[in-house]
Order: sequence, then C-alpha cells, then structure tokens
Amino acid sequence: MQAPSLRRPARLLVAASLALLASWPGFAQDQASVEPFPDTSRLVAIGGSLTEIVYALGEEKRLVARDSTATYPEAALALPDVGYMRALSPEGVLSVSPTALLVLEGAGPPEALEVLDKSRVRHVTIPEGCSAEGVLAKVRLVGQALGVPDKAEALAAVLKSELDAAKALTAGVEQRKRVLFILSMADGKFQASGTGTAADGIIALAGAENAITGYQGYKALTDEAIIAAAPDVILMMDRGGDHAVADDALFSHPAVSLTPAGKARAVVRIDGGYLLGFGPRTASAVRDLAEALYGDEIGVSH
Repeated sequence: MQAPSLRRPARLLVAASLALLASWPGFAQDQASVEPFPDTSRLVAIGGSLTEIVYALGEEKRLVARDSTATYPEAALALPDVGYMRALSPEGVLSVSPTALLVLEGAGPPEALEVLDKSRVRHVTIPEGCSAEGVLAKVRLVGQALGVPDKAEALAAVLKSELDAAKALTAGVEQRKRVLFILSMADGKFQASGTGTAADGIIALAGAENAITGYQGYKALTDEAIIAAAPDVILMMDRGGDHAVADDALFSHPAVSLTPAGKARAVVRIDGGYLLGFGPRTASAVRDLAEALYGDEIGVSH
C-alpha cells in the first residue's frame, strides 16, 4: 500500500524547516557544498582530519588553534590546543578570538556548540564519512569553506588515485581475514567495534571483514560473542600508558585464547589518529593495514 502524500500545509512546513536548517551556519551534513567563510584570518579546526586537510591544502597560515585530536602534521602541535573535540569548552575555543570554525561531525557537547552559535562566530560542520568517498567529501567541503575549491579538487584527485591504488592491493585476495577491532579493555571486558564506525570502514577498505556485524557502534563484548566472532586478527590502536593492552594480557584472556587470532597471537597495532582519521593519510593507512593483514599474499612483505 502506497503511503499517503503530505497535505499541502505539512509540505510547506517541511520545506520551511529545511530552508531554516540550510541557513544555519553549522548545517552541512546533507549538503554537497558550503558557502565560503567571509573571514578565515583566524581559523580554528575541531577534528584532527580537518587540521590535516587544511595543511594538505597549503592553507595552514589561517589556523590559530586546533583541538587535542590534531597531532599531525608535527607543525600543528605548535598551535594552541582548545581541548578534546567531544568535550569542548566554549570559553577555550573563543579565547583565541576565532573568525571561523571548522567543526567535524560528532564534536560537542551540544551545549558547547549552542554557545558558539550564539557567539556569532561563523562555523561549518563537516560530515564524518568513514569511507573513501567520505574523505574526498571532507576535502571538497573544507576547500569550499576556505574559498579554495580548485585546490581542494586537485587534492581530491590525488587522494582518489591513492585510495584506488590502496584498495586494489587486496582485489585478488580470495580468503578475507576476519578482523576484530578492540577499542579498549578494562577489567577483562572488551569494547569492540560493530558496524558504522571508522574501524569498520578502514577494515573494509583494507580488504578484510569486520568480525562483528550484529550491532552498530562500540559495545562491550561477552566472552561468548568473542568466541562466536572467531577473528583471524585483532586490530587495536597503538596506545601507551594506562590504555595499553600487552600481548600477554590480550592473548591470555579466556575467550580470546579460543579464537583463531588468539591461537596464532595475531594482533595489529596502528596509531589511532592515522588509522581512523579518514583524512589525507587514509590511503597510506589502508595500505599499511592491508600489508599487515595479508603480507606476501598481496605481493608486499611487512
């Protein structure tokens, strides 16, 4: 049965609502383009991949601050740090007197963004797309916001070629590795990636399969779920300090020890910002992960 069409008043309300959203400075998630900032003399980028893109475009002279996820390139570390992108303080952001804000989707909290909206500092939210297409969309939107669309198109063309080449490495692989991405381990419990995450996206680009497909996002796994997932390889961020999980602790876990990955002690650790950033370095991250997973099978040793 066909759903009834909206009555005229409802259609007008929907159209008016969409028009209002489209005029809001932070609304970019469903747009193919954004208007250039009127003033980018004091730009703040919130989100490590956005800072990387600004540098890759050669527009870093505009930047006056970054958030704590922006650790590459090394030159960015000299910029003032306004805090973690998901726990922003409006006062911290506004302390550097920005004229424009590039904000990666997922930044917050919402209350902080509301304060920034009221400050009348122009900002654009760039969608977080965990795919090759998502990387190219980010580049184009950042370029448009900064008023350098030609530079962005040139960079996107280079990155597309690199991403295509990286994905092609595993085109001939017949037996795809099952990969379990573990975000953290605390008290013997693992937080692991399901679908719809950056980890899920990078695993797919590297020619492998996510061992967990029963839920979206990150959740705690039961021992039974780990055993049922039967990963060939465990993928983790290369982290230090209290967040690090040593091989012995990982593979001595009762459930992990029963999986193919546990029996082979197969784990890959890669820097989190590099692996999950989905920015200009993603093609290189895909290549590194593919080499770590498949090695000689794709004609490259690691």
